[in-house]
Amino acid sequence: MPNISVVVLTGLSGAGKSVAANALEDIGFYTIDNLPLVIIEKFVDIIFDFNVEINKIALVIDSRSKDFEKIYEIIKLLKDKYYAEVVFLTSDNQTIINRYKETRRKHPMGDDLPEAIKSEKEGMSAVKDLSDVVLDTSDYNVHQLSAVIEDYFKDATASSIYITVQSFGFKYGIPAESDLVLDVRFLKNPHFVKEFRDLTGVDTRVRDYIFKDKRTKEMLKKIKPLFDFLLPNYVTEGKKFLTVSIGCTGGKHRSVAIVEEIGKYLEKKHKNKIYIKHRDIDRS
Repeated sequence: MPNISVVVLTGLSGAGKSVAANALEDIGFYTIDNLPLVIIEKFVDIIFDFNVEINKIALVIDSRSKDFEKIYEIIKLLKDKYYAEVVFLTSDNQTIINRYKETRRKHPMGDDLPEAIKSEKEGMSAVKDLSDVVLDTSDYNVHQLSAVIEDYFKDATASSIYITVQSFGFKYGIPAESDLVLDVRFLKNPHFVKEFRDLTGVDTRVRDYIFKDKRTKEMLKKIKPLFDFLLPNYVTEGKKFLTVSIGCTGGKHRSVAIVEEIGKYLEKKHKNKIYIKHRDIDRS
């Protein structure tokens, strides 16, 4: 079989597939968006069988075809027969709604936007489970998403991993995209110190308060070697994206400070690309 890379870009409408497709095209992929499902396999067959001078293909396949069962079948075929890498882009409902309001585009599943989003999520759930990478783009702008896609695909042989380290508040729910979840609610809570309550974990005074806790130092002594063990093994296994979610009660103080510390450590020690995100830092 020729040495041809096949990427399937799929996911939710409004999650950034067009941006991702453009990023792939910029790094040399022959990108095709919304090819009719009935001819996708024939198209890929031609590329493989007739030595066409194309060695990187990206196919955007999504709900515009309206046939979720067929979408699943064709993506599974591409994955099984051509070892396609499947990337599923998702976003939270409000982000998708905001993006559609900005573009004034019609959602492919109908005019009732909340209902259309719900229907699409349900219909694409099997495809999401089939995917190699699930990327939540809720907090990415256009440039950040392009950079993530380019970093991931520009050197498929690179022994690296793109790591998101994010803080969150348990009272707002655990981030669905998490690979690893760490609970730091046992640490001293700055929320109960009046002068710290309206500050966040990026403030030096709050950070110092948290890191004076002996349990914080002890936890970091245990957590850092764990990452030193896990990351090389994840890379060997072929994992390209890792999302580490660190939570406290509200996602404003303790988890924020620990995320900043862990993120800096991973970037310095392992030389990987680190994206630090504080999901709930601005919530009251």
